[in-house]
Amino acid sequence: MSAFFIPTVNLMGAGCLTEAMDSIKSQGYKKGLIVTDNVLVAIGMVKQVSDLLAERGVEVAVFDGTQPNPTIGNVNAGLKILKDNECDFVISLGGGSPHDCAKGIALVAANGGEIADYEGVDQSAKPQLPLIAINTTAGTASEMTRFCIITDEARHIKMAIVDKHTTPLMSVNDPELMLAKPASLTAATGMDALTHAIEAYVSIAATPVTDAVAIKAMELIQAHLRTAVNDGQNLEAREQMAYAQFMAGMAFNNASLGYVHAMAHQLGGFYDLPHGVCNAILLPHVQSYNAKVCPERLKDVAKAMGVNVEGMTNEEGAQAALEAIKQLSQDVGIPSGLTELNAKEEDFDTLAENALKDACGFTNPKQATHEEIVSIFKAAM
Repeated sequence: MSAFFIPTVNLMGAGCLTEAMDSIKSQGYKKGLIVTDNVLVAIGMVKQVSDLLAERGVEVAVFDGTQPNPTIGNVNAGLKILKDNECDFVISLGGGSPHDCAKGIALVAANGGEIADYEGVDQSAKPQLPLIAINTTAGTASEMTRFCIITDEARHIKMAIVDKHTTPLMSVNDPELMLAKPASLTAATGMDALTHAIEAYVSIAATPVTDAVAIKAMELIQAHLRTAVNDGQNLEAREQMAYAQFMAGMAFNNASLGYVHAMAHQLGGFYDLPHGVCNAILLPHVQSYNAKVCPERLKDVAKAMGVNVEGMTNEEGAQAALEAIKQLSQDVGIPSGLTELNAKEEDFDTLAENALKDACGFTNPKQATHEEIVSIFKAAM
């Protein structure tokens, strides 16, 4: 038995923001909480969205305190603004961080309690407040998934909340909103999307549906990420990356992930590091470990990434996939190892212990021991 989760409506393509605004008006919502960050306020994007809503008679309140790795504190602060303003729906505007924070706010608003009560899989009783997720980066796919990652500041860990009730009602991917993004963010979010596609493809929960979108996502990322990084105003590259990250989201939202994410969540929670960069560094090392059990799947990855695999054995194909991943990382300027991010070997025991508890690791093609996770961390230094 497999279930397939995705928002009811997904708007794609240049200019689709306007259509989203019309849809919000037609659904009769009165007042929305825009969950975003101070960068998007500074560049005027929050004003752009509020003005479009005001023209349609929809009021907004704004919470712009989302941190790059959103915290329990962020969720509580946003929830207070939502309640004080009696908002009847939520709009997330940004990349993965505002989307995750908004899911946390909307879930607790509808279900009560604390966000930590919902850690794990399907812990909530009822759907969150209606959430419209407007995406500004091509990476996390949080605008269309049931995954919500919130940092518990006290425990220094990232909580994985995987819940069908956090699926947004509508996702909006308008590449015009992605044009102004810096190269480093484009690279990190693009490698995050590649990680989603590859982890979903080798997952033990993969299905023919998730395989199809995962492979297509890899092909598009291989073809367009370098351009999007080097020429940020290239609308075609931005649009293709928006499709790629969305399809990678369709894949992992249903096939789940693996140890790259389980381990990256620990690095992010412990050191407050950028998620996409952690994924990109760990990706070839975890797949090298996975190659022992699914080299034929990794050979498919190599082919999707433009390698001519004809005449290669599965093992050779898997090795070629690792090289192609490293090459793309290098081409888009990702640091070569965790040493550059100031990770410390003395923390690896704790990080490995927490990684093995992370729900993302349960679908990795090979289950690892504590020692094996520690050795992958070491290899990634």
